[in-house]
Amino acid sequence: MGITKSFMQYANVPSAVISDGVLPIPLWSVTQMSLSQTYHLPPIGSTAHKAIVATHDDTINLTGVLVGAERYAWKFALETMAEASKRGTALAAYSGGKLGGLILITSMTIRTDMQVQSLSFTASATKRDVLDVTISMAHLPRPSLLGKLLDVASVGVGALADFGGS
Repeated sequence: MGITKSFMQYANVPSAVISDGVLPIPLWSVTQMSLSQTYHLPPIGSTAHKAIVATHDDTINLTGVLVGAERYAWKFALETMAEASKRGTALAAYSGGKLGGLILITSMTIRTDMQVQSLSFTASATKRDVLDVTISMAHLPRPSLLGKLLDVASVGVGALADFGGS
């Protein structure tokens, strides 16, 4: 019984893509994804007038694998983007600061203004040429009409992707 190597056929669509607006990083095999939304309750006795502030916090957790010879390059790129999500990305520079953070594209959601909260990598003797990766990201949109329009557009794009896949 010989040892088999892991490989990736790049003709397939990745499970998730994380980008800073210039460089896309594909996550080819996402084994688990969760989206948690925490909603803010208004203070007791508050008035009917509301400021434009976020009404909820979203956290997305992805677990997947980086496969093949490029796994270390993808690892380095993810580490670099995690740092950039805090300091400023190409997307922020191109939009004049109207958008920031990272872009996350998955089958569940499409989000801009994402920041990496935690990033971990695991190597295992049972999986050759593979790095397991776990990413926790927070959605931190700037309060604006543009942010809400992007949320609505992501629903439309998701629906089109589902329609095209059936």
